[in-house]
Amino acid sequence: WKHGGIVGVLGYGGGVIGRYCDRPDLFPEVAHFHTMRINQPSSKFYNTDILKRLRELWERRGSGLTNMHGSTGDIILLGTTTNELEPIFYELTHDLNMDLGGSGSNLRTPSCCLGKARCEWSCLDTQAITNDITHEFQDEPYRPAFPYKFKFKTSGCPNDCVAAIARADCSIIGTWRDQIRIDQEAVKAYAAGELAPNGNAFDTGPSALDIQKEVCDLCPTRCMEWDGKTLKSGDEECT
Repeated sequence: WKHGGIVGVLGYGGGVIGRYCDRPDLFPEVAHFHTMRINQPSSKFYNTDILKRLRELWERRGSGLTNMHGSTGDIILLGTTTNELEPIFYELTHDLNMDLGGSGSNLRTPSCCLGKARCEWSCLDTQAITNDITHEFQDEPYRPAFPYKFKFKTSGCPNDCVAAIARADCSIIGTWRDQIRIDQEAVKAYAAGELAPNGNAFDTGPSALDIQKEVCDLCPTRCMEWDGKTLKSGDEECT
């Protein structure tokens, strides 16, 4: 593995992972097999057209192998030769309006969950935060100056769907900072079997939800109480 310097694109010290075969005499087709990291859009939203164009570019100038996505979050394009790096970089930036991601001892490409765009649990605008971080530290992914890699990841709520706590150096987690809101009429409807549990994801049809077992007993701080009619929450104990 070689991060920048050995092989890369003009002006960038990151974004390309140089990979060479130790026996090019035996395996000439993979004498070079460089990997390119591509900066993914916030929350990984794509339209069909850009995916088709990205696929076409890599089929034409690379191996056609992709990883959607790497552990950092980037689009990973696996396997191309040194002479194709600059043409690929030119087409990415000029035709597809995309940039390389971070690689090496630098700031890695910031990533985030779906946030307010699609998730009802999000307490943060994760995409705005990721966009701000990307622009504020624009040089850091491409001009490595750190002794080691550094990652920002942003999750809109404590469910932490991008594993920010486990896989980032700076974890940004949205938390609820208000009194807990409970729709008592909806709670009664669930308890009476009028609403399907889990959004009917298991297609079991209407069935009564055991509020005590499925809600109160699963609360990490045991701050919720159910008397058969009303669901109560101790806000001061809720985490």
